[in-house]
Amino acid sequence: MAFLLFIGTRKGVFRAISDDRRTWEVRGPLRLAAEEHINVAGVYAVGVNPHTRRVLVSAESTHFGPSVWFSDDLGDSWNEPDRAPIAFPEDVDASFPRVWQFAFGDDPDTVYAGVEPTALFTSTDGGTSFELVRSLWDHPHRSGWYPGAGGAAIHTVLPGRVRADGVDPRAVTVAMSTGGVYQTRDGGTTWTAANRGISAVFMPDQFPEYGQCVHKVSVGSDGVFYAQNHHGVYRTADPAAGWTSIADGLPSDFGFAVVAHPRVPGTALNFPVISQTVHLPPEHRLQVQRTDDGGATWRPMTDGLPTEPYYGIVLRDAACTDSSDLPGFYFGTRTGDVYAAVDGDRWHRVAAHLPDVLCVRAVEV
Repeated sequence: MAFLLFIGTRKGVFRAISDDRRTWEVRGPLRLAAEEHINVAGVYAVGVNPHTRRVLVSAESTHFGPSVWFSDDLGDSWNEPDRAPIAFPEDVDASFPRVWQFAFGDDPDTVYAGVEPTALFTSTDGGTSFELVRSLWDHPHRSGWYPGAGGAAIHTVLPGRVRADGVDPRAVTVAMSTGGVYQTRDGGTTWTAANRGISAVFMPDQFPEYGQCVHKVSVGSDGVFYAQNHHGVYRTADPAAGWTSIADGLPSDFGFAVVAHPRVPGTALNFPVISQTVHLPPEHRLQVQRTDDGGATWRPMTDGLPTEPYYGIVLRDAACTDSSDLPGFYFGTRTGDVYAAVDGDRWHRVAAHLPDVLCVRAVEV
């Protein structure tokens, strides 16, 4: 049994392999295309289909424009569709710069892509081609979805989850900045804002119906959602019913990433940042905060991390888990360091001095 970690950076995608998740062999940047500049382009999203193991990579190209490459051999070789896999229809006044999030449905061929500007695309052929979800694009709230510092984009896509007491295959939850959390429960025919209790500290009305800058949402094994907001950390068993703050006990309520435990209810990891204007770790120390009681209390999870001053932070999609029975947790920083920890163990360094880490995805093979 082996574990693969795909690491998207400002200068291409890297792949790390390990048998024990403690020592790693790192290769990259991987050759996506014959053109060298594409192989060192920014990679903001990587997805690994849990059904087929197809790997999807969204990479930029200043010359040819953005595209989506796919690999059916876990990154040894790559393919790009003959036609642009993601493009806005001709009647839509928008251009596509990048994917921020890939997600996968229960059907092996269903793929979701959360993109910039704020839109959701779906694929029914495993990610070879995508279509715009017009119902969300045409939502009457769209005029109030303004770009945040990370752009106007959908950064979270969670298919099939609505609340803790059930999974509905016709449901999808998305989160955007700015805009907030939206849900569909009818297969995408309608979308409803689900932001009650989440603050928008930068707006006159700090608790609006929509307009929040929700950086990331993760869902636990019991269906409980955890949200890292632009100042604010929250949880809920049902987004439509409202969110509860769980930021007390954290060194800062600002951050970008949050990761729920895939096996143990009530456990999640948080990656705090000083503030919206100071993008540095609190006390200039690389740290991860962990809760095992649904956010009632938090404790540092720092064994194995550097003890000297550190200045890199963890971005929205630069933290994840794997699918193992004993899960591993992974994160990368803007200073190019990547760490892994088997649940209950200390952190082990996967790589150092990579380009700015934008996203990480892990798979057991």
